[in-house]
Amino acid sequence: MGYRREDYEKVNALLAERRAAAESAAAGRLKALYAKLPEVEEIDKELRRTAAKIADVVIDKSGDPKVKIAKIQAENLALQARREEILKRAGYPADYTEPRYTCEKCHDTGFVGTKECVCRRRALILSGYEGSGIGELLKTQTFETFSPAYNSGSETIARAYSVMKSYAEGFTGSGDANLLLIGGTGLGKTHLSTAAAGVIIERGFDVKYETAQNMFSEFERWQFYRREGDEDPTSRYFDCDLLIIDDLGCELQRQFASSCLLNLLNTRAQYGRSMIISTNLNAEELRRRYDDRITSRLFGGFSVLLFEGRDVRAEKLRGK
Repeated sequence: MGYRREDYEKVNALLAERRAAAESAAAGRLKALYAKLPEVEEIDKELRRTAAKIADVVIDKSGDPKVKIAKIQAENLALQARREEILKRAGYPADYTEPRYTCEKCHDTGFVGTKECVCRRRALILSGYEGSGIGELLKTQTFETFSPAYNSGSETIARAYSVMKSYAEGFTGSGDANLLLIGGTGLGKTHLSTAAAGVIIERGFDVKYETAQNMFSEFERWQFYRREGDEDPTSRYFDCDLLIIDDLGCELQRQFASSCLLNLLNTRAQYGRSMIISTNLNAEELRRRYDDRITSRLFGGFSVLLFEGRDVRAEKLRGK
């Protein structure tokens, strides 16, 4: 599926705005320069007549066209050199009237030839960060900043780190495994989920990250309080390439939330769209809280990663 349509629209609009601003500023500099140095305007008028001169050569069958075109080219080079000399004498750089694009590689078009420019790619990544729901966390919670030293003896956390890093680097957006992260607070579930999201977004996929409580509240608002003409904010939970739900079990225990969760599990499984779910509840607590239809899908359709060890947050606070 790739980035959201909104991401592409946002980035394309940003590039168009940058391009227009650069060209408008260049036009303003050119107008001011003409007022100060009229000779430059006369040279530019002559240079703009080049295409018409070449067309006249093609139409006129007399004489050698190659010789005539070579003469036009020589005259153009002389005019350009004269223009540059005038600008230099007046204290301006030779490219003073050229647009100053944000990206000199693609001139803010987003493409170098038919290849996507790195500036457009980067803008899409940043837009993906903003749309993921964890834009700020992605700046600090990466695989590189994960601190396994606090739980150096925990085989489960070492395995979770390895599995999630491989998962993110190999994510395809179609038929990837689902992951269920089980463990107490402060063991790195959120950190590793965020790190995985960052890698997957950078690889060009649409990721939505939300806490269970916020997600079910949004479903409830849409179901019971929407107004005519409102756009469905819950559709992305179904459509994104990867949905990450944090803190499942912290939401209010209502039948409505369970129905939404079951629908999400079924719909995303039907279309081969992956999920990562983290919870502080153990397996028995999950079975007590949710009915068999949900727990059978969680334990049957997800690979379980256990997080066992010391509370990293508490360790860090003690260290400070």
